[in-house]
Amino acid sequence: MTDRVTLVIEDEIAYVTLNRPEKYNGLDMAMFDAISATAKQLKKDTSVRAVILQGAGKVFCSGLDVKSVSANPVNFAKLLFKPGRKISNLAQDVGYLWREVPAPVIAVTHGVCYGGGLQIALGADFRYSTPDCEFSIMEAKWGLIPDMSLTTTLSELMPIDKAKELAMTGRVISGKQAGALGMVTHVSEQPLEDALAFIDELKEKSPDAVAGNKLLFNRAWQADDKTALDWETRLQKKIIGRANQRTAVARNTGKPEKSFGVRRKF
Repeated sequence: MTDRVTLVIEDEIAYVTLNRPEKYNGLDMAMFDAISATAKQLKKDTSVRAVILQGAGKVFCSGLDVKSVSANPVNFAKLLFKPGRKISNLAQDVGYLWREVPAPVIAVTHGVCYGGGLQIALGADFRYSTPDCEFSIMEAKWGLIPDMSLTTTLSELMPIDKAKELAMTGRVISGKQAGALGMVTHVSEQPLEDALAFIDELKEKSPDAVAGNKLLFNRAWQADDKTALDWETRLQKKIIGRANQRTAVARNTGKPEKSFGVRRKF
């Protein structure tokens, strides 16, 4: 990766760090490209069991670096251009692409999580935050609307009236408040340690089942009944009877413990 994002894979965990601390991890064009490239790389890596998404320095991410991106009007065209049949543009990729990484993605937030930074965190499967981390759908401050996949990701977490209220006002809320609203999964003084404990729990489960659950809920949660039920059957057929599923059965029937194999591709 470029120096804007670092990627370290250790003990089957991918640590993805937004690495522009001197600018509070503000999103310039190089940062957009680096985040997108990292997510695409991890989408293909079947050895990774979980992803930690975090920010270097004092904050998780302060959002769009307006001064840098505005310096060249072509940048906005690049961010909003959607090529061919692709579902998302570059601006949306930095949040949405984490949903396409098969391994569970946990955003660990601290300091501030504003605007585009919040939308990146919302693209993760889980958000672990400090109580004093500040959150804001801050686009209203600049006379804009959120356009980095928030309408897809936040709709799964909050009632529409609460989302409208935060988006229209750009109000800043604490991690504790975000947790109460459902925007944040867990709030504690040690979010990274708690996230790693959760990953340890996930590692005791079949990587196929974990990835299958992620894909199932992402595809079926807000779908019509027929689509949801079809996804249940489609994914179960790909999992049942495979090596990792047999290992899970063996582990729970008193047989000698076996290690899970590499996650299959769905």
